[in-house]
Amino acid sequence: MDLSREELLIGKEGIEKLKNKSVILVGVGGVGGYIATMLVRAGVGKIKLVDFDKVSPSNINRQVVANVETIGKSKVEVLREMLLKINPDLQCEIVDEKLTAENVEKIITPCHMCIDAIDSVADKVALIIYCKKHNIDIISAMGAGNRTSIPRFVLTDVYKTHDDGLAKVIRKKLREAGVESLSVVTCEEKALSTGERTVGSISYYPAMCGITLAAVVINKFLGGLDTNK
Repeated sequence: MDLSREELLIGKEGIEKLKNKSVILVGVGGVGGYIATMLVRAGVGKIKLVDFDKVSPSNINRQVVANVETIGKSKVEVLREMLLKINPDLQCEIVDEKLTAENVEKIITPCHMCIDAIDSVADKVALIIYCKKHNIDIISAMGAGNRTSIPRFVLTDVYKTHDDGLAKVIRKKLREAGVESLSVVTCEEKALSTGERTVGSISYYPAMCGITLAAVVINKFLGGLDTNK
């Protein structure tokens, strides 16, 4: 994999740092697919992809794994194939399974960073609590739906978020569990009210959330950012 352009910015040492990092990414949908793609294009050498879902037609507007030829296929299998075409030397493990409180201990193995891009509140909370209890560095994606404006995603603590319905629910659950902090990427734009239970989504919002989160992780790996709060 030719990283000569990147080497101009971070040097050979930076390239080696990223090559030797391992990531577990839980959730490879709209946000997660972009996270994985950016990490691998930057040269992160080892990634475990965790997701149980299959590609559906409604995914095509926003997910890197989705097109007319991948409908019905396992998202983690499609994404692994994509990533290995970017970097054939990538160490890529897939877990085609839904992470829950019951199996989190089996799925989450030692790594340099666990990334939470899960939609389900219960499973998201189970993952966060497990990582916090076991001193595994974790960062979470918050809400990226029901917005169409120019995206403004920022890194902050979940207890400092605002105008983010998912973060509000997560804050409550984590406070009850005694979790005092969690690094998250959240949007500073207010969500729209559609009157529907299904969350609306446009192409660029999940992408921007995933790309921002990947940038946070890469900068942390290079030593320029502290997300372990």
